Amino acid sequence: MELEESNLAHIEGTCVLVIGDCMLDRYWMGDVERISPEAPVPVISVQETEKRMGGAANVAKNVASVGGRPVLLSIVGDDEAGHELKEMLEQEKIDSRLHFDTHMKTTVKLRMVSRNQQLLRADFESSPGVQALDAGLEAFKQSLGDVKVALVSDYGKGGTRNISSMIKLANEQGIAVYIDPKGSDYSAYQGAEMITPNLAEFQQVAGNVYELDDIDEAAQALMRKLNLQACLVTLSERGMLLCRRDAKPVHQATRAREVYDVTGAGDTVIAMMALAKAAAMDDEQAIQLANHAAGVVVSKMGTATASLQEIVFSMGRE
Repeated sequence: MELEESNLAHIEGTCVLVIGDCMLDRYWMGDVERISPEAPVPVISVQETEKRMGGAANVAKNVASVGGRPVLLSIVGDDEAGHELKEMLEQEKIDSRLHFDTHMKTTVKLRMVSRNQQLLRADFESSPGVQALDAGLEAFKQSLGDVKVALVSDYGKGGTRNISSMIKLANEQGIAVYIDPKGSDYSAYQGAEMITPNLAEFQQVAGNVYELDDIDEAAQALMRKLNLQACLVTLSERGMLLCRRDAKPVHQATRAREVYDVTGAGDTVIAMMALAKAAAMDDEQAIQLANHAAGVVVSKMGTATASLQEIVFSMGRE
């Protein structure tokens, strides 16, 4: 069915459990007018700094930005960045149930930007310990009674190592699990409802497929192998392809008018797909919502979100 503005009203207050690796995105912005005399590298004169929530925190913010009610579970370091993230989540009124691990560093991505061009990114990160992971799994068990859908944002930082157990626990309670995957081995995602890789990520697992029919054929094989119900492959300028087990795929052309920055677009897609399904939209409506929201987000710099008003405006431009 076609997505209509009336469908969006059902999103308000719909709860989604978000699990995954939270990050703090820092931006240092300024002008570059000379090359360093110490080495052949540009010198940036920093004039402005900014911080944003990244990773699973950005996924949760995407859910909240359209009126959904996210519950965020994550493990962060007991450090300045971890507590900054907690404060930012509280400011957004997001229900965050963070576990502070004294043995890890919160993931921080520092980007240096000049004239809207990224010059350099520096990453600071480490993995959580076993005790923190066990505490995270227990928090997941305790939170399942509050939600209809669970969403896992796997950034490969170690916070989702118990994902197989999480999927099993959710399935036992009839809760669908949506996953933004990472890496070349998807075996840990067995039994999930849907995975949402981009094409490059999908090719790591399924081989060098490119044409829509070939992508669907590879997705069908992967879904049978891992007992998945759906696989949504994002295709950059070609839009999205929703492959459904033993059913015809659904292709959506891109809604982006101008691509400015694809950072965080995957966060938006998984957030909208899980939220749409929790709000009882059908597959076609869910992918349309995700596509419109992603089109809004890639027109902005850095990790960003789309509001309901922006999505409605995008729908009206068709």
